[in-house]
Amino acid sequence: MESRAWVRLPSGRRLDLLAPTPFDWTDEDLAVGLSRTFRWGGHSVWPAPLSVAQHSLAVLALRRAARPAATHDALRRELLHDAEEGLTNFDCISPLKPFLGEGFRLLQQRLSSAIASRYALPPWGEEERKLHKRLDIAMAAAEAVHVAGWARAEVRATLGIRAAVMEADPLAAGYGGTPWEPWPPELAAARFLEALRTLA
Repeated sequence: MESRAWVRLPSGRRLDLLAPTPFDWTDEDLAVGLSRTFRWGGHSVWPAPLSVAQHSLAVLALRRAARPAATHDALRRELLHDAEEGLTNFDCISPLKPFLGEGFRLLQQRLSSAIASRYALPPWGEEERKLHKRLDIAMAAAEAVHVAGWARAEVRATLGIRAAVMEADPLAAGYGGTPWEPWPPELAAARFLEALRTLA
């Protein structure tokens, strides 16, 4: 039997992981996938894990605060910075990455290219990429403590993250709720989809 390299998405569409096109998924497929893909390997001090959808919205909120005059194109690129993880339903934890090899890196690259094409994402400039990395790392430091349960000292000593641990949840002002509490998947998907459509 011929080996299968495609997955069926909630919409019924088929996503070919070896040759993805920008037409293989719906926005709803992406939002649902990101809401069901978990940060920190699913480990959480809360009753639920933190989704990549919620993380993406948090980084977007930091980006808005850092550059209030940012264009919709730049903000859409920020929102979708981990979008390929929603199509594979896999956010690789750092200790595992060195073992996945070139094949997985190329798979991620192909998906990222299809996503960039579909959503007309501008390429990263050097300064923009530096800003993104700074915000993404800042969120990782905060999530490590407030969601995954790492001690503040471990963030630097064990995880190697040098960013300060922020106390204020960047999503609390816009969405309310208990700071740092992971959202249910259905809520995370709805909020991600709303943000994506607003920035379209």
